[in-house]
Amino acid sequence: MKTLVVFYSRTGFTKKLALSLAAKLQADTEELVDNTSRKGIMGWLKGGRDAVKKFMTVISPAQKDPAQYDLVVVGSPVWAGTMAPALRTYLTQNKSKVKKTACFCTMSGSGDQGLFTQVEDILEQKPLATLTVRTKQVAGNQYAAELDRFAEQIAKS
Repeated sequence: MKTLVVFYSRTGFTKKLALSLAAKLQADTEELVDNTSRKGIMGWLKGGRDAVKKFMTVISPAQKDPAQYDLVVVGSPVWAGTMAPALRTYLTQNKSKVKKTACFCTMSGSGDQGLFTQVEDILEQKPLATLTVRTKQVAGNQYAAELDRFAEQIAKS
């Protein structure tokens, strides 16, 4: 199955998980670039506000066409109980091109189920599998077992 892992990462935790997953799945990757600055405390605050209000953002053009893949695995940090605006924008722009999906997120607090529900609502399809990993697990490299289970779930679907 030809797979693409698409992700947005502000601090690097989601990116680290995405690259580990892509290696495990032998998948291509697409890192979303938000053209709105999300750096520092002000970027963090604006990001949370934009996420809660379900705002779109301007992202750099994608390099890979999701229509060319059997599966698109999407990943985002959880921001205020939802996905980062960059992922919302990407999914909205490409929803007709995504044949099958799976979803993962990183978080410090809570809100993963809200993120997964919103991915399902935008794409109008239930993810084959979902994965939540805490940022401190990523920081401590303590996520291998969860990643293995997620990859197995995807393979069985």
